[in-house]
Amino acid sequence: MTLLEKMKVSIDQMTMAEKLGGSLQATVMGVSIVFVALMFLFLAITIMEKMLYGAEQKKTKKEVPVPVEATIEEAEEEDTTSDTELVAVITAAIAASLHTSTHNIVVRNIVRTSENTPAWARAGRGEQVQSRL
Repeated sequence: MTLLEKMKVSIDQMTMAEKLGGSLQATVMGVSIVFVALMFLFLAITIMEKMLYGAEQKKTKKEVPVPVEATIEEAEEEDTTSDTELVAVITAAIAASLHTSTHNIVVRNIVRTSENTPAWARAGRGEQVQSRL
C-alpha cells in the first residue's frame, strides 16, 4: 500500500501502526525532497561561482603588472619604520571610542591581517575618509 493510498482512508479508521508508518514515510519523503533541492542549489551556486570568479581570476592574472610588487615592497618598508606611530594612533583611537584616557589602555600586540579587499573598495574607502577630514 502506497502512502497516497494510506492517506485516502480517514485517520480515525487507521491503526496506530498505520499512522506511525504513514507519518514516517511522509517525513522521509519530505527530508529527501529538501536534501535534493539543497543539492541542486549547491550545484547551481558552485557553477555560478566558477563562471564568475574563474573569469575574474583569469583577467586579474593577465592585468597584474610586475611594478606592483615593487610598490608593495616600498609600502611594507614604510610600515615597519612607523610601528610606534601606528601603535600610538591605534591606542588613541581605542581611547577615544571608549571615552577613557590612553593611560588606561595597553596595546600589547598588533597583527596585520591579510587584505582580501579589492583595489576599488580600498580606493572608495580612502576617498570617504579623506572627504570627512
